Amino acid sequence: MAQLVSHPLFLRLVSVVIVFSAWEYAGRVPISPAFPTFLETMDALSGLVADGTLFQAFWITLQPLAIGLLASVVVGVAFGVTMGLNRLAEWFGAPLFIIAQSAPLAALIPILTFAYGIGLTAKVMTVCIMAMPVIVLNSLNAVRHTPLSLLEMGRSFLGSRWQVIWKIVLPAAAPVIFAGLRLGCAAGFIGVILAELLITPTGIGDIITYNQSIAEYAKMYAAIFSIIVFSVLFIELIERLEVTLFRPEKRATR
Repeated sequence: MAQLVSHPLFLRLVSVVIVFSAWEYAGRVPISPAFPTFLETMDALSGLVADGTLFQAFWITLQPLAIGLLASVVVGVAFGVTMGLNRLAEWFGAPLFIIAQSAPLAALIPILTFAYGIGLTAKVMTVCIMAMPVIVLNSLNAVRHTPLSLLEMGRSFLGSRWQVIWKIVLPAAAPVIFAGLRLGCAAGFIGVILAELLITPTGIGDIITYNQSIAEYAKMYAAIFSIIVFSVLFIELIERLEVTLFRPEKRATR
């Protein structure tokens, strides 16, 4: 019994039940006329699923999200690793990404709209500016903090620079790089919803804004709930991939 109570899956389930129960209670009080109960939201969600509205919205939302995240991951990891291996590249590039991470990037969306219009390109760029700085800086720090003992071991065995990078630096940096990927993907989800709310109301953003305008708050919260659940599952998938590929000590405990 003690093992069951302390199991991570059981603790997550209890947390979810507590949150949904609190949501239901807050909706019944109510804390606001615009705050539906959990059951009303789930009923609205089932309606959106039944008529196909949610799937069509996800298809539209996932296009700029997928393109933006793919570009951010490939380019971001490449930039971060390059800067981690080369001091000159770090000196030139790191300040730009540090500024980008700390700046209110949502304020740049009107500039992107002016430059690229209201189509797919502007939304992809929004995802990239939200996700890439996090990925780049985590990849940079991961490579930069490779244990010196491992590097000295590789040199003592007469490993070439590329052998040291591929067989020592990247495997040692993989956990922190994947942590950056999780954070970057979470920021990318925020970026695509911001783009759909501020550039063009399409996809999930269209469901949110339209139902807000006609006071169908249950459907609005259902759309928000669906994208949150999808993002959580996606980030959990990245964590499982990391454990499977690079962390055998974690696989043994699952």
